[in-house]
Amino acid sequence: MLIIDRLELEFQPGLNVLTGETGAGKSILLDSLGFVLGWRGRADLVRAGADQGEVVAAFDLPDAHPARSVLDEAGIPVEDELVLRRVNRSDGRKTAWVNDRRASGEVLRALSDTLVELHGQQDDKGLLNPRVHRQLLDEFAGLGSSVDAVRTAWRAVAQASKSLDEARARIEAAKAEEEFLRHTVDELDSLDPQPGEDAELDARRRLMQGAERIGEDISRAHQALGVGEGAEARLGDALRWLEGAADQAGDTLDAPIAALGRALDELGEAVSGVEAAMDSLSFNPHELEQVEERLFAIRAMARKHHTTPDELGVFAEDLRGRLAALDAGADEIAGLDAALTDARAQYNHAAQTLSKARQDAATRLDQAMGAELAPLKMERAVFTTDITPAEPGPDGVDAVTFTVATNPGAPSGPLNKIASGGELSRFLLALKVCLTRDATGLTMIFDEIDRGVGGATADAVGRRLADLAAAGQVLVVTHSPQVAALGGHHWRVSKAVTDGMTLSTVSPLSSDQRVDEIARMISGDTITDAAKAAAKELLAG
Repeated sequence: MLIIDRLELEFQPGLNVLTGETGAGKSILLDSLGFVLGWRGRADLVRAGADQGEVVAAFDLPDAHPARSVLDEAGIPVEDELVLRRVNRSDGRKTAWVNDRRASGEVLRALSDTLVELHGQQDDKGLLNPRVHRQLLDEFAGLGSSVDAVRTAWRAVAQASKSLDEARARIEAAKAEEEFLRHTVDELDSLDPQPGEDAELDARRRLMQGAERIGEDISRAHQALGVGEGAEARLGDALRWLEGAADQAGDTLDAPIAALGRALDELGEAVSGVEAAMDSLSFNPHELEQVEERLFAIRAMARKHHTTPDELGVFAEDLRGRLAALDAGADEIAGLDAALTDARAQYNHAAQTLSKARQDAATRLDQAMGAELAPLKMERAVFTTDITPAEPGPDGVDAVTFTVATNPGAPSGPLNKIASGGELSRFLLALKVCLTRDATGLTMIFDEIDRGVGGATADAVGRRLADLAAAGQVLVVTHSPQVAALGGHHWRVSKAVTDGMTLSTVSPLSSDQRVDEIARMISGDTITDAAKAAAKELLAG
């Protein structure tokens, strides 16, 4: 990764310190760790000439470690060891694995929240930004569920307000067209068009229009088939004549007589059918006019409202529904207004409950900060968490600001206005200690947290870091010999040019090497006997 060819580090429990000259590669180590944890940072982590860079980080997971829940939710096997691996290719593509399962950056970041907390040179921006102070106070007090309750209540207020506004707009729009709705519904109710009626009327109209033309031919056919001079009468006469002669003709007339009988039966059915047709074609002279008038009225209504004749009934139902909503508008508005009032009451209750919890938490945080600042040589400084009313929002009704007074009797004010660089570092350290006091299984990394301080103050910072590391794992990048001397494990970051390539390496230091490194930090490039003596004194504690 950049100036790292291959490097394997096994950090230990307790306080691990990393030292080295400026530019040796300490920041790149942190960038690499941030990369495998999915943090958003620099993207150019591939060494020149290499196809890709790869970072692997392994963590031990105790039984109750919160990372186990993240793994379970992501569907990744949960084991006692968690291995993160991420590859950055030269074309910018990135791929990550968690316990040999492909994973997204989102999963990496969710895991990193439970594994590592980094406090770097730019981290004090969070401390200086009042917009973050409320979140820090909530984290200190463990108010996540109360904040969630307020956010849920706020969303309910927003939804109730939206529903009320929409109903009012809908009813106002309905009122604007009320006259049209009532007139149109009256017209449709009066016409009362039925599904399929258009087709029926059209068919009836066509039948009546052709009835006069075909009626005469059907009548003639009826006369030709019927009794009197028609076919039925003649066939009947022929059948009687043959039956009269049958006794003297033997069986020669049996077949003709049977055929005539069948013919008369079929002829009877034909006559009945023709008569039915004549009946169906019989209509009132004014019926055609009535059918056409209704048919044209239905079609005109459909054209007027840009629909089909068969859809007029559905259209009418829609209009009736809009009228019903208009008529019931007052009741609807009253119900929605009551719902909004109730939602606001629930929000106010949740917000006030959260506000009270924040007031209590502010007192505890101020007390905890006072206890933390004393060992850091700031026993006279006063840290105050100010809570003032704010406009209601998803996070409640409080504005939270951290203020300090660095000397007795001095006015308090924002950190960036009151505290010096060294004081800011110590305020940051104290606050982070307070915020992470109950964290378990968390590796904390401090990147030059001791900048701007020296002497006894740097020693106090180092001792607080050592105390913090006693119950976990702390990594400190430092230029302070006092802090470095308090480390349980010491690593030196250095770089060298090999075959025209600048490479960085990290080496664990033995006891003698630690003396030399701390002496270098005290005196610079030329290590004097006095510097070595001072280094040994620092290491002796």
